[in-house]
Amino acid sequence: MDFKEVPSEEKEKYFIDKYRSKVKFAGPHHGRIKQIQSLISNTKPNPNRFFIIEGIWACEKALEYNLQIEAFLFCPELIFSSESIKIVDDFINVANDSYMVSKKVLLKVSERDNPDGLLAICRLPVHTIDDIRLKDRNIIVVLDGLEIPGNIGTIIRAVDGAGGDGILICNHKARLTHPKLIKSSQGSNFKIPVIELDTDEAIKWLNKNDFSIILTDTRAERGYYEEGYEGRIAIVAGSEKYGISEKWYDNRHKMVSIPMHGDCDSLNVAIATSIVLYEAKLKQEGKYNSILRI
Repeated sequence: MDFKEVPSEEKEKYFIDKYRSKVKFAGPHHGRIKQIQSLISNTKPNPNRFFIIEGIWACEKALEYNLQIEAFLFCPELIFSSESIKIVDDFINVANDSYMVSKKVLLKVSERDNPDGLLAICRLPVHTIDDIRLKDRNIIVVLDGLEIPGNIGTIIRAVDGAGGDGILICNHKARLTHPKLIKSSQGSNFKIPVIELDTDEAIKWLNKNDFSIILTDTRAERGYYEEGYEGRIAIVAGSEKYGISEKWYDNRHKMVSIPMHGDCDSLNVAIATSIVLYEAKLKQEGKYNSILRI
């Protein structure tokens, strides 16, 4: 069904008739609306790991990875395509609660300039270290004390793009449900195991499973392109402000750096980690032997 030319009143009647027993109505002061605003502001405790998704693409990803849907909101007036109608049908069948809202209410909670009438509260999956599948060659990224959610999300996306096996978060400073982290990860956090772990526990697990620990450090004399990245490796990236914590240096490790030729002394941590990550992946797959000597 194409809703492009259908008046708003007819759209609303269509959904009411089809989902009468499954859908509630939510006004601007409804508890779910307040919950969404709270999750967007990221100011209150979030023990249930709820986060917000919005739009056709994000909703399709949530269904693809079987995320638990706590609540689903849709606005008939903003629904125009058959894809949107299918998402409404799919989400109503899996969400704990479903709500029809007016355009005014949807715009109140939307963070998009042109929302397409679809928004949901989802629960972020909880992963454990056992979710990382060990192979002859593994690439894991360890984030030690990173504070900026957008950087964390970008690195999660890069690990997914490079075919990495997981991320360990040590000394965590940002919520994995932070809206900026969710946006910057572009759905990769639905798929990639992201595990929050004590530093000592992470080091113990990596050593037990024969990982080479590679610290990214601007002081390293060895360039990132000189490393072989053989077998199982863990690339460690440190806090934007303080760098990698001392415990990692006390353990058996290697160090690599990215040479700087301008006035700046380092790259953004997400960019730097992505460069090293892709170098490692390409070398592990035998697709690239770096001839670059920066």
